[in-house]
Amino acid sequence: MDTVDTMRLLVRIIERRSFTAAAADLNLPRSTATEVIKQLETRLGVRLLQRSTRHVAPTFEGEAYYRRCLSILADIEDAEGSFSARKPSGVLKIDVHGGMARQFILPHLPMFLAEYPNLTMNIGEGDRFVDLVREGVDCVVRTGNPSSSDMIIRRLGEFEEVTVASPAYLEKHGVPTSPDDLDGHFMIGFVSSRTNDVLPLEFCLDGRTREIMLPMRVSVTSSETYASLAKLGLGIIQAPRHRFQADLATQAMIELLPQYRPSPTPFFALYPHSRQLSPRVRVFVDWLVKIFADL
Repeated sequence: MDTVDTMRLLVRIIERRSFTAAAADLNLPRSTATEVIKQLETRLGVRLLQRSTRHVAPTFEGEAYYRRCLSILADIEDAEGSFSARKPSGVLKIDVHGGMARQFILPHLPMFLAEYPNLTMNIGEGDRFVDLVREGVDCVVRTGNPSSSDMIIRRLGEFEEVTVASPAYLEKHGVPTSPDDLDGHFMIGFVSSRTNDVLPLEFCLDGRTREIMLPMRVSVTSSETYASLAKLGLGIIQAPRHRFQADLATQAMIELLPQYRPSPTPFFALYPHSRQLSPRVRVFVDWLVKIFADL
């Protein structure tokens, strides 16, 4: 068995947690699978797998080697796929904010998977920074101007931002008619994952931008929690309009200072340079561009 096939076998054993199941998947005798891994461990001089009567698990060194194997096998698959007329196959690992995924991406996902039946997807959710190369992520979708210059960046669009508060909050603190009326008001702090600082409120008029920090009783790192606390009346926040579209229509939330709306927030797909020839990433990003263009 050559090196690439040995890597595929190790990956399958770790994912299936079983020599027997992995060998069956690859149409190998179990004894052959066992001998191949023994030879690999001998050649590397480390133990890769912990074996018990019930399951198999990677050692620390085995986990590290497994992740390197995944990356190498993905590169081989992508290189071959670039010169093949076949549709992309394999696992596509992405990370996207949960609210954006649920509102804009997931409703269209069945059509994407129907078009590419040999693709499977691993979808992570979050606002946090993701080290795409180290974590093996193919592509992330993020809002705000990206600071990373070592990624390929594809602009997908922009979201209109609004300033909002709950009726209960406004009944207690009053409705401001200009940024100068914000004395005595509170904001909910949103902590940037890039800087670890609370972002100020932003107000724009006639091309000029004004940033204001208000007192806050609570600050958060999750945009979902940020929106939930605003609905509970704990302060003013700024967020994409789509997040509060239904609440604004029913006046469960109230837009403030519409003549001073914050500047729109762009959002992007980012992926490593090593993935620019990946058929999986290419079709996914092209699909993202299309669904956001149709909104």
